[in-house]
Amino acid sequence: MSAPPREKPLRVMPWWLALLGLLVAVLVGWLVLDWLLAEADRAAQADTRATLRVDAIRTGLTVVAGTGGGLALLFAARRQWINERGQRHQEAVAAREQAHRDRVQAHAEAVAEAAQRHQDRQAASAEHDAAERRLTELYVRAIELVGSDNPAVRLGGLHALERLGQDNPGQRSTIVAVLCAYLRMPAPDDARETEVRRTAQRMLTRHLRADHDTWWPGVDLDLTGARLDAFDASGCTLVDLDLTGAVCTGATSFARAVVRGRLRLAAEFEDAVFDDLTGDADLVLDGARFTGRVSFDRADLGGELSCRGASFAELSFRGATLRQPSSFDRAHFTGSATFREAVFLGGLSIEHATFDEYAGFRRARFADMALFRWTQFRGDAWFEGGRFEGAASFGRAGFHGPTSFADATFARQPLFDQAAVTSSGTHVWPTNVVEDRGRLRLADR
Repeated sequence: MSAPPREKPLRVMPWWLALLGLLVAVLVGWLVLDWLLAEADRAAQADTRATLRVDAIRTGLTVVAGTGGGLALLFAARRQWINERGQRHQEAVAAREQAHRDRVQAHAEAVAEAAQRHQDRQAASAEHDAAERRLTELYVRAIELVGSDNPAVRLGGLHALERLGQDNPGQRSTIVAVLCAYLRMPAPDDARETEVRRTAQRMLTRHLRADHDTWWPGVDLDLTGARLDAFDASGCTLVDLDLTGAVCTGATSFARAVVRGRLRLAAEFEDAVFDDLTGDADLVLDGARFTGRVSFDRADLGGELSCRGASFAELSFRGATLRQPSSFDRAHFTGSATFREAVFLGGLSIEHATFDEYAGFRRARFADMALFRWTQFRGDAWFEGGRFEGAASFGRAGFHGPTSFADATFARQPLFDQAAVTSSGTHVWPTNVVEDRGRLRLADR
């Protein structure tokens, strides 16, 4: 906003200027009167000269009066201009004073607001510090209880940690890490300690179910080397679970779980249930050992599955869908293994594996390559109704029991180079594959 133009300083009219104006008026009147009288004297008749002289005097006086009136009007105009200028000056002064008062008021309000904000920050900081101190005290107290020699006291400490995590989301990852560390500690053979550890397990899984109000999102579990008893993660949402070297006794359940990231399951299991498992996590079971029944029925795995060197007592993949490459290289199946109606959308590799008993791939679909090279089928091997849509290779495989490829379809000629057959039972081989002195080869055309 531009500043208003400054007015010139007001000058006081000198007294002599008014006197000069008056003298000018008289002089003008006198000159006019003199001129008119001179003109009147030129008249021939005396009456006419007298009349003209009277008119001349009247006119001269009128001029003097008119000149004086003009001067009076000029002075009145100057007085009015001075009054108006004074009014404008008063208004400008009043406006400046009001603007100054407004600035002072705004400054006072800004100072008051800043002071209030400072007080609010101090109060919030004090409240935060008090909350942090109380949180730290509660956390330290709960940790002390967990470290007690009395199982009942440890159980109370675990519940205190859980309440602390439920009320303070920022502490959940730390509390989960503490619970996992507790489960990784050596477990004495004591019934009361077993119950405490089961409680810790239930606390972890209770907060991993997304359909519950107690869900703690974004939590990963590090249970490497832990000893778990009847670990139940059914229906949980699991992200980056690590069970490497863990010992899982009883029935371990991941049924209906949703998995993300990477699950490292190279552990020892008894019974394990992965039925209806879904998600895009990579499952790594390399070297895992299953002494009981393992079930992946109807699982829908969006990530890679790696079971290299794993040992399975009894395995079921009925109706499972594996969308990424899967590997069972060097795996050992000591009991029956069924992949009935399983769908392998990625490549399947079962090389150097051993099936001690039944191996069933009935009506399984292999959308990509299927490799069974060097694999030993010591029991029944059934591929009835299987669909091989990519390359299939059974090179150097060993068939030591009844084998059937009845109604199996192949998009390409399967490879059975140097595959061995040691059983004299009933066998049904793919078209153009014949058995010759214990070896399989392509039929001569």
